Amino acid sequence: MLALPAVGAESLPVTTLGYALVGVALGTCSGLTPGLHANNFALLLASAVSVLPGPTVALGAAMLAAGVVHTFLDVVPALTLGVPDPATAAVTLPGHRLVLDGRGREALRLSALGSGLAVVVALLAAVPVTRAVEAVYPTLRSHLPVLLGVVGVVLVVTEPTWRRRGAAVVVLAVAVGLGWLVLDLDPTGLVATGGVLAPLFAGLFGAPVLVEALDGEGVPPQAEPTLTLDRRTVLGTASAGAGAGALVGYLPGVSAAVGTVLVLPAVPGDSGARGFLVASSGANTANTVFALFALVTFGTPRTGVMVAMDRAGTVAATGVLVATACLAAAAGFVLVVSVGDAYLRVIGRLDHTRVSLATGALLLVLAYLFAGSLGLAVFALAAVVGLLPPLLCVRRVHLMAVLVPAVVSA
Repeated sequence: MLALPAVGAESLPVTTLGYALVGVALGTCSGLTPGLHANNFALLLASAVSVLPGPTVALGAAMLAAGVVHTFLDVVPALTLGVPDPATAAVTLPGHRLVLDGRGREALRLSALGSGLAVVVALLAAVPVTRAVEAVYPTLRSHLPVLLGVVGVVLVVTEPTWRRRGAAVVVLAVAVGLGWLVLDLDPTGLVATGGVLAPLFAGLFGAPVLVEALDGEGVPPQAEPTLTLDRRTVLGTASAGAGAGALVGYLPGVSAAVGTVLVLPAVPGDSGARGFLVASSGANTANTVFALFALVTFGTPRTGVMVAMDRAGTVAATGVLVATACLAAAAGFVLVVSVGDAYLRVIGRLDHTRVSLATGALLLVLAYLFAGSLGLAVFALAAVVGLLPPLLCVRRVHLMAVLVPAVVSA
């Protein structure tokens, strides 16, 4: 078990650094565990804020560090688990196609570069972008339902065929219905700051991946990690990812995956799966930076980690939190490169059935912890809905419509 640092009023920087390192460790655990998210650990810390030693800003540093590191490392199990048979490679995720081609180690480094460069871009742009959003925020807020409707239409239109566009509409409608059904529930879990969001997202996005991983064929031998994208393309696609992260950070109801789809036209067409991987990784990580500034400026949490920080009252000393984000980003970059190769080699050779079942059992425990027996029901229902996109051959991103009822009624 992780030992939390002792506290003394005269050692605030040391205490905050200690908590940030604990957050790095928690983010590493969640990032490398398929189906688990840093949100879970952040909510656990938020529920224990009254009994943990240390100033609230130190606890906020732990939550933020966990969130940032998770966005670097979650690509590792995503590339490893559920790698399909080569015969089905044409319909797999871009990262999986690279693994099947023996380019998984390159994919890990491209993802790390995308996340790392996007953090730099986000930190440079956060203040001017926040000021610009602040000027238009009242108008944005009053027209939010229309704006979300436009985003939904764009996502549907970007599906390549009319049949898949129709299927996407079905998934969107079902997701909205699921959100309308469960988001207002008030279950009583063992964790005071729990709720239905943890089992809901674990069911929608964690369980289906684990189900698909049951048929995984393992990871083929991987070649040397030589990068085949030039520096300008990597920087351009990472910047596009940062732009997507900005969109997500300030616009409620839009996820990093949604933002990535919206900025895909800015990704060079000849970069293929590699460019998409850099952009999506960049969006995922930059989102955390922009969401932090959105929380500080507008008081509106946009991610699960920010929700936990807001509930625990840990948002203070913005400079400390920005420094924590930089530290966590550096740690995440190093961890992807150092741990990712071994993960591909070791976890990819394990029995995928046992790994998936064990991880699924963990998700069930977390669902009960956060929302009690009702959380188990929400998890099961969300898992069924989460299986629709692969069944209908459309992107999972449409499932984010589950948040629309809460955003519109807020």
